[in-house]
Amino acid sequence: MSKNLRISFLGGLGEIGKNMTVFEFGDDIIVVDVGLAFPDPDKMPGIDMVVQDITYLIRNKDKVKGYIITHGHEDHIGGLPFALKEVPAPIYASRMTLGLIEHKLREHSGLKVKAVAVRPRAVVKIGAFSVEFIHVNHSIPGSFALAITTPLGTVFHSGDLKIDLTPVDGQPIDLARIGEIGRRGVSLMLCESTNIEREGFTMSETTVGERLEELFEQYKSKRLFITSFASNVHRMQQILDLAQKYKRKVTFLGRSMVAVSDIAIKLGEMKARPENIIEISKLSAFKNEEILVLLTGSQGEPNAALSRMANGEFSQINLGPDDAVIFSASPIAGNEGAVADVVNNLIHRGCEVVYERLAAVHVSGHACQEELKIIHALVRPRNFIPIHGEYKMLKKHCEMAKRMGMPARNVFMADLGECWELSASGLKKVGSVPHGSRLIDGYGAGDVDSSVLRDRQALAEDGICVVGLGYDGKTGDLVSGPDVIMKGLAYAHELEKVIIDIRGVVLESLSKMPFNGNDINEVRNQIRKDVQNYFQKNFNRRPIVVSMLEKVGQ
Repeated sequence: MSKNLRISFLGGLGEIGKNMTVFEFGDDIIVVDVGLAFPDPDKMPGIDMVVQDITYLIRNKDKVKGYIITHGHEDHIGGLPFALKEVPAPIYASRMTLGLIEHKLREHSGLKVKAVAVRPRAVVKIGAFSVEFIHVNHSIPGSFALAITTPLGTVFHSGDLKIDLTPVDGQPIDLARIGEIGRRGVSLMLCESTNIEREGFTMSETTVGERLEELFEQYKSKRLFITSFASNVHRMQQILDLAQKYKRKVTFLGRSMVAVSDIAIKLGEMKARPENIIEISKLSAFKNEEILVLLTGSQGEPNAALSRMANGEFSQINLGPDDAVIFSASPIAGNEGAVADVVNNLIHRGCEVVYERLAAVHVSGHACQEELKIIHALVRPRNFIPIHGEYKMLKKHCEMAKRMGMPARNVFMADLGECWELSASGLKKVGSVPHGSRLIDGYGAGDVDSSVLRDRQALAEDGICVVGLGYDGKTGDLVSGPDVIMKGLAYAHELEKVIIDIRGVVLESLSKMPFNGNDINEVRNQIRKDVQNYFQKNFNRRPIVVSMLEKVGQ
């Protein structure tokens, strides 16, 4: 049993999302954040989300004393239902974050777990760890940085943060407390790197409210539709305030938008007059200038309310020239094409559309370079490891730390699965732990492997051909078929010819390897191979080929 502090990274390094860091001292483990990542649909067809491989936690489940959650975004809480099923332990987080987690757990068969709500500057003793929760600004209420203290010293974990001196809720980041912790001494800082490539400062959330008011005035005779991230409660609060000022009723649309707004209002994180919130079924009773719809779909998600409206597939609302649609969110990397499709479809329907390139209707929740410099200057860590970002971001963050005067020997680039040890003599890498990704298909975890993904990609790209036939169990003679069914392989005008060709290919396969005297699996493989070769030669495609051989009689 090591008497040093061990830190293992199971997510969030070299990638966006899936954040998870494991702290271990003696017989005690705490886990900071259990997030998910969203899959690339081209590389992971049919996969809903990606979470961590938690083999290391399962092997040490008796040591796990708690999950410390910095805030309620999916890349920090999305993996919790899957981790808690295998490694249950108490959760420590803000009331807002716990509200979102409890809602998520109800969706997963009502999983029960002990939850401890903490306030800013609260200090919680968990085994060998003392964890202080420090208020920071981010794009969701109840966000914390952490000061994790052990007998070996203090680790400062930034969570996700920005420095907003004029926040919507009137509570700026607690720079004073961060500075006090820095003066007390910080052995190691783990700091987010999301916006390290952006110079300057991140703009205040209140600047978005000012621009939104201009748009309320500009489109005061139209129905207003505003799409944003459902978790951006401060953005929603500004929109609700403007709706009240301009005497518009508000409808929330989209499962996550409805859920987050309900939780935020219940917990007092968002204020709204009940008489100003109406159901979608009541919209027809109001004039255009009295209507505001706050909805999901800012990332071009195909099943989101806005996407369906843009495609004319939303029965309760028909968009047109009387409507203005405002995108109050930036496209996440990889979503630009989907967002552009929705924008174009809305414009084609006659809507006025405002999006980021046309107006400043979104600001980031992450610190840019100058803010990160302030955090470094306040914390003054002896050692530094950047987290939460792709490798290029992590490297740039290391370079900035060194430019600020940190010795190169105290600045480290870590990688997924690595285990680092903090001792009285310093910080060093000491090995690795099991790590990787689990693919979530529906509500199941870990049941989709690489072969399944390859099959899905082949189906999507090259289609499928099913060949069915029956043979006499005694003589081996063909008694039915070959029957051919194809999906995604041939245009209608050439379908009949291709089917005739494939029947000929199958009969030729049987002449080379008849049923009688040959292993049935060898016959099946021969048919599959010859049919695939036909498609490769004639269409330059390699579809999935399924040969179904049925024995008739004995």
